[in-house]
Amino acid sequence: MTTSRPWLLYGANGYTGQLVAEEACRRGHRPILAGRSADKVRPLAERLGLSWAAFGLDDISAIAVAIAGVDLVFHAAGPFIHTSEPMVTACIVRGAHYVDVTGEIPVFARTLDRDAEAKRRGVCLISGVGFDVIPTDCLAKHVADQLPDARYLEIAFASQSKASVGTTKTMIEMMQRGNFARREGALVRIPVGGDVRQIRFSDQERTAAAIPWGDLETAYKTTGIPNITTYAALPPAVARALRFVGPSFAGVMKNDRVRGAALKWVEQRVHGPAEADRQKARSFIYACAKNPEGKAVEGWLETVEGYDLTAAGGVRAVERILAENPVGALTPALAFGADFVLSIEGTKRFDSI
Repeated sequence: MTTSRPWLLYGANGYTGQLVAEEACRRGHRPILAGRSADKVRPLAERLGLSWAAFGLDDISAIAVAIAGVDLVFHAAGPFIHTSEPMVTACIVRGAHYVDVTGEIPVFARTLDRDAEAKRRGVCLISGVGFDVIPTDCLAKHVADQLPDARYLEIAFASQSKASVGTTKTMIEMMQRGNFARREGALVRIPVGGDVRQIRFSDQERTAAAIPWGDLETAYKTTGIPNITTYAALPPAVARALRFVGPSFAGVMKNDRVRGAALKWVEQRVHGPAEADRQKARSFIYACAKNPEGKAVEGWLETVEGYDLTAAGGVRAVERILAENPVGALTPALAFGADFVLSIEGTKRFDSI
């Protein structure tokens, strides 16, 4: 599904941005590639035969001028806690749809809070059109739709892939904020490493620890379920170590000097997974909705590697938005339905295993 409507990909030169640009071209799109640095954006644009632009995010008026004439902005420049708000504002000013691939809880909250503004301008704002949070959001809606009186929701994921520079930097930014869960509609702090359990994924059982995943905002918006815990599968030794080092590590990351050094180390040492590794890796999702009487509905997903899912899911989200023009601040599952994730090749859903 291609579109003749113009759209812009900001942060195109990053690891995820390049994958999105390449996937867009494979599907017949011609997005404008953009980022802060002309020296970084131009080579990619020339390789793909696309037009490009270079501009920063410090001046909302200047951003609005730079995105004039496009119907949608795909924002792929993180950490989004620092970059998303000016781009969202510029899109609202300009009357352009906005999507990003964040996994950061505060960013989801800020985007969803701008629902009224988006509706007045006739645009949609959708954060998390990647591995964060398309598969988890869609599976959460799938199980919740089968149990309308559910009050509890657990979501877990397991990834065989390593993180990119941008993802790792985002994780460092998140660490300083500590761990969270949703209880009776409110985000509450929970101990880092304090909730470790065994979860059966579609392929095997894994050790998983509660982490502050974006679904604490998005699944609450999507399902209305007031009690949500999100888990990530970890090596058992890492999960056990979290009980001891997690709280102090989060405190250390609040130190600007330490955090700055960690971010610099990431830029020098971390590289995203190679194409061959992405092709071999798989991702696994589990969700369980439960009502007060203890009735439970479970669901499982098996899908492609996380960065490949982000590229495929992100471009398909662009296609749906430009074809259907949804309005408001939405989650992926609210905008496109619980089955949206199944449109990504290589994805399977199970209601029992």
